[in-house]
Amino acid sequence: MTRNGQRLLMLIDEDAAQRRVIATLAARGGWRIVFADDPAAAVATLATPDGMQLDAILLDPGSAGWDPAELIGELRGYRAQLPILMLTAQASVAQAVDAMRAGATDYLAKPLAPERLLQALDRAVAATAAGELRPLTEKIPAMLGFDEIVGTAPEFRAALTIAAKAARARVPVLIEGESGVGKEVVAEAIHAASPRAEAPRVTLNCGAIPANQIESALFGHEEGAFPGAFQRKTGRMVEADGGTLFLDEVDHLPLDAQRRLLAALQSGEVLPLGGRHARAVDVRVIAATNKRLLDEVAAGRFREDLYYRLNAVSVVIPPLRERAGDIPALTRHLLERIATQPGLRELAISDDAVMLLMTYDWPHNVRQLQDALFRAAVQCDGDTLTRADFPQIAALGQRGPRAASRGGEAAGVPLFRSDGHLRTIEEIEADLIRLAITHYRGRMTEVARRLGIGRSTLYRKLGELGIDSAA
Repeated sequence: MTRNGQRLLMLIDEDAAQRRVIATLAARGGWRIVFADDPAAAVATLATPDGMQLDAILLDPGSAGWDPAELIGELRGYRAQLPILMLTAQASVAQAVDAMRAGATDYLAKPLAPERLLQALDRAVAATAAGELRPLTEKIPAMLGFDEIVGTAPEFRAALTIAAKAARARVPVLIEGESGVGKEVVAEAIHAASPRAEAPRVTLNCGAIPANQIESALFGHEEGAFPGAFQRKTGRMVEADGGTLFLDEVDHLPLDAQRRLLAALQSGEVLPLGGRHARAVDVRVIAATNKRLLDEVAAGRFREDLYYRLNAVSVVIPPLRERAGDIPALTRHLLERIATQPGLRELAISDDAVMLLMTYDWPHNVRQLQDALFRAAVQCDGDTLTRADFPQIAALGQRGPRAASRGGEAAGVPLFRSDGHLRTIEEIEADLIRLAITHYRGRMTEVARRLGIGRSTLYRKLGELGIDSAA
């Protein structure tokens, strides 16, 4: 960090126009930028006074002739702990995989949204300073139906049941839950199970757009409606006509935008900024927030009338730490999805690795678990992920015997599959033994005593059920 308190970013990009755009965006978040045109200039910059104070590196290979993975590896050799982020083509998971294998901390897809850039930089620096494992900025794309969502914890299944029933109606749905619990996945499932499934599903992340641009994004604008409105723009509500509009982080809507949204929902008409004529629309709204929206109402930050308009059906998704028993099945399901991404392949996961994942709190929920598995899959040379493939989780420390016990008791051993059918006795018995091994820290005599069986019987069952004894 420089002496004036600004954080320092090195941008490796030969495109002068792109450099100006990123410099302007980064400056909003208190970042100063030093530039490098190519790998040679980047490496040379590391030895300068500015280079010695860098807080992060962002590289955009664009159409340049140099290999970004090779450069990341070289930079990582000089600065092992410095956050390195890479810009990729839209939805280019293959390019992201190469960057992560070379040592990139995170990646961002183009076109680059201002808030996503600042969030990614801030999170990368904070995670490095705290030694935390945080979710990646970009998400692995997925469209799941209710029958594909994994989880047997009672509160989670109850939430999905409410969502599935609401899918068949036209009423708005409000989804609440911590960041990363899967609110967008549930919203996608609601749309897919609704009569509007063949119609558009349009997303607006209210927290990723500057407050002064949200009304334009939501309702559209006419040419000349405000300074910089050089041409007419269609808003998300019109784009979603006949289908579903998903408003993520709806608590970030400014009060003026809330007022206009309420009027549009009540009238079924959208008036663009600067417009004279409203357009009738038929839109089903699904809203999501990681806050308790009623608390925002009480604090005066969210309109009460809009709250009740959006909250015709309430779905609350529990955090992953409250359903730790879902982690084994969820882990294997996520690995199957990750294997479909370009540059990756099918991987198994050992029982001791699953046990490690079960003993972590996952403050960023399913999203964090998925990204931990993605990182491990990117770096894995063998056919099976083991405990050694999750060094950050092991280094961060587990929840401890008492917390692990609470997690096991709260989640229990799941009795039902994700399709609603009972699991087999062998599957339940295997999970119970794994839970006991974790809880008693691998002390097999204690495990056998607490399970009420002899040590020889325990080891025979380990072999029969294919369970690793190392936990």
